[in-house]
Amino acid sequence: MEAKTVITGAEVILLSLIKENVDTIFGYPGGAIMPLYDKLYDQNSSFRHILVRHEQGAAHAAQAYAQVTGKAGVCFATSGPGATNLITGITNANLDSIPVIFITAQVPSPLLGTDAFQETDIVSLSMPVTKWNYQVTKAEEIPDAIAKAFYFATTGRPGPVLLDITKDVQLQEFNYQYRRISYVRSYNPNPIISAIDLQQIADMINSAKKPLLLAGHGILLANACSELEAFVNKTKMPVAVTLLGKSAIPDDHPQFVGMLGMHGNYAPNMLTNEADLIIAAGMRFDDRVTGDTLRYAKKARIIHIDIDKAELNKNVKADMAIHADIKDFLKKILPEIYFVVDASWRKEFTRLNDIESEKVIVKECFPGEGKIRPGEVVNLVSRKTNREAIIVTDVGQNQMMGARYYQFKNPNTLITSGGLGTMGFGLPASVGAQVGRADKTVILFTGDGGFQMTVQELGTIFQYNLPVKIVIFNNNFLGMVRQWQELFNKRRYAETNMPTPDFPLLANAYGITSDMVSERKQLDQALDNMLMHDGPYLLEVKIEKEANVFPMIYPGKAVNEIVLDNNGQEYK
Repeated sequence: MEAKTVITGAEVILLSLIKENVDTIFGYPGGAIMPLYDKLYDQNSSFRHILVRHEQGAAHAAQAYAQVTGKAGVCFATSGPGATNLITGITNANLDSIPVIFITAQVPSPLLGTDAFQETDIVSLSMPVTKWNYQVTKAEEIPDAIAKAFYFATTGRPGPVLLDITKDVQLQEFNYQYRRISYVRSYNPNPIISAIDLQQIADMINSAKKPLLLAGHGILLANACSELEAFVNKTKMPVAVTLLGKSAIPDDHPQFVGMLGMHGNYAPNMLTNEADLIIAAGMRFDDRVTGDTLRYAKKARIIHIDIDKAELNKNVKADMAIHADIKDFLKKILPEIYFVVDASWRKEFTRLNDIESEKVIVKECFPGEGKIRPGEVVNLVSRKTNREAIIVTDVGQNQMMGARYYQFKNPNTLITSGGLGTMGFGLPASVGAQVGRADKTVILFTGDGGFQMTVQELGTIFQYNLPVKIVIFNNNFLGMVRQWQELFNKRRYAETNMPTPDFPLLANAYGITSDMVSERKQLDQALDNMLMHDGPYLLEVKIEKEANVFPMIYPGKAVNEIVLDNNGQEYK
């Protein structure tokens, strides 16, 4: 048993983080959290602290760090505005199921409830968007609170937790002892699959004629990519992915048929409504995936497997709703399967993918004339990096282009804001991704609008000389909103036309090498210059002002009413 030591609450926080194998913290100091930062000064050999330029940046960076490392991210912020600036990032991590430990400081406990300077009830504010939160008002509670925080954040369906620790607690001394937690009453993160359910599911799979497996973010969170590949290799079952499921299976895998959703691939969306069996693996039937749920997969029996019981039968009624860890499920179901998909079903996906290639992909990736297209930039970057880079996107058209046209090879190499769709996510997330994987090339695809929301994080990139490669698609528009205004509001571009600063000059002010291209003949060399540069690099790419992202499922439409161009024409 570990010997007890009399130390301050601030020291206890840091020692407890060391016990949880934390070595990186993203944060921003302030008055109420000053005791913790003072002790961090003494522990600079144990931690790498990344000083961001805004607390929202710390939250997004910690999330991306968690995604690329498989560890929980850790984030510090002070009371009041420091804590409230985290809310967007906490919500983002919550909707995308990412384990992040948010530690906020609070005014001294005697002042709680008095509207003291920089006092905000962050526990109440964050309650709807955290997996667990707690306010620490006694120093003796710190070790147990931190142990619970890591246990809740990283087990079951992962998610963010928040600990709010008053300033006086950080200064109090007490006898410190730390025990990691592996059990909390009434919390069961490891559900058991019944043999009867497994057999029933095996019978459904073995009798299917037109099955389709939908792989979600849960595959990546459960580290179940090899189990997924083993399953589709044995069954030859077509597998499609959600946006956050991208990179769960290599894009060149023979059974991979594309991405689902509003701007996903033509074949998997169309054939969802032709399948006779849908296996939903670690995904939650988000509205951007299902379209009109009243007309979704009506020919199919549905098997839904998810670690979060609350997701089962929430959006789409399942014939078999299985509360299970997807890695455990895939391991156990594989020996029970003897079914192999008929080649004629697989050929339907090939036929429809060929239509999309002709009508959309070739025109986007190999336009030959006109303004530069985002798809051709992403496609070139994919080839020049041998598909090995970590791709971070902001939100909007740049996000869809990055997801669609980078050919992912390795797990957890697409970092993007899925459920919340947070503009401004990209730049701070690229910080976290690069800090977490210094051995990887990290490339950010962002738009001129989203980039300006968190542009101050160029300061963080400059300070730590993080070799992030930033590609700004600049069309002087809020591109995705403008696309909707074109399609549904008769080109009434209300407040989406956005003049932008000189981005290369702005990067130079932060000591970051930069360039701008507006002609196709400049693009190849500009990308080579960016990728070969040792440090951070910003490349502004002037793109077609009114370029749209297709395919698209219009709001309120069924998944098989997907269109391939501005004319709204369907091809079958």
